[in-house]
Amino acid sequence: MNHSTPQVAPAVLTFAQLLSPTRRGARLARLLTAEQLRAWPVPHGVTERAEQIVAELAANAALHGRVGSRLFRLTLTLDTTAGLLRVAVTDARGECLPSPPGACEAPLDSESGRGLLLVAALADRWGVESYPPSGKTVWAECDWESPDPSTS
Repeated sequence: MNHSTPQVAPAVLTFAQLLSPTRRGARLARLLTAEQLRAWPVPHGVTERAEQIVAELAANAALHGRVGSRLFRLTLTLDTTAGLLRVAVTDARGECLPSPPGACEAPLDSESGRGLLLVAALADRWGVESYPPSGKTVWAECDWESPDPSTS
């Protein structure tokens, strides 16, 4: 007698990739994020927010978190039950912590200095954690209304 075991989709999905601390690596982080989130059950609006968040955090890792040729890590974690996407970018410069948004005002004609303002505006929460022995992780979370499985 054949019995099939029901397959339950995992509630937490993770994607991680090491990237070069360059403009090209930052661009690749954004492209990989877009591709991965299209493959996961993530609402379109959350995907768009996450792409911009990754673009800013990866650019910061390449510009401010670079130590020699040490790579930075992009991690995406999706909790489908909670309706939560967490973006984390880890670099090698733990002593170089980001300033809180608005702490240092960039001139209006400046080409940089507003990345974390964008992250704060797009994410529901964000923060910084040390990453021993000498790095840091800047993370951001995006919530969305998770579909109720009991109504399906």
